[in-house]
Amino acid sequence: MMQPVSMVPSCASSNSSLSSLLVLQRKRTKIVGNFDQVGKWNKEEVNLLKFLAPPLMAAVLALSPIFNPPVSVGQTIDVHKGATLFRRACIGCHDTGGNIIQPGATLFLKDLQRNGVDTEEEIYRVTYYGKGRMPGFGENCTPRGQCTFGPRLREDEIKLLAEFVKSQADQGWPTIKIEGD
Repeated sequence: MMQPVSMVPSCASSNSSLSSLLVLQRKRTKIVGNFDQVGKWNKEEVNLLKFLAPPLMAAVLALSPIFNPPVSVGQTIDVHKGATLFRRACIGCHDTGGNIIQPGATLFLKDLQRNGVDTEEEIYRVTYYGKGRMPGFGENCTPRGQCTFGPRLREDEIKLLAEFVKSQADQGWPTIKIEGD
């Protein structure tokens, strides 16, 4: 049984309109499929549904908040505190994870790994005591020449900085908006 696609009159001959309707009907059949008289799906549609159902369900579950719970408020606050500390103490040399003083010592994961500073503990140690051209920022940093002459950071601040730098490095240094920017 053929179903009309459009009831709009055409200027073309009736032969042309009939062939257009047949072409449109064939295209619709390929895209949507036909129902038989009882309303059952035909075999190709059932197979297509069986083929597409598992990956579609996997995508729905993967994007579901049940499997990816939102970040806690505490974690969000720590990220912002880490970003604020980074902006205050580190951004002069390490803007967006780079290094304007020593290009091979960026905060990108590949450089951190190559330099043996790819864990939060190592990032904490280097931030506290310094290394090479980077000064230490810890309250009890020694020797004096290796430490910053600017304000020192508390241990909890350096811990937040190390967590922030590691997290940013793992993500390729995405932009984080901070209030006041």
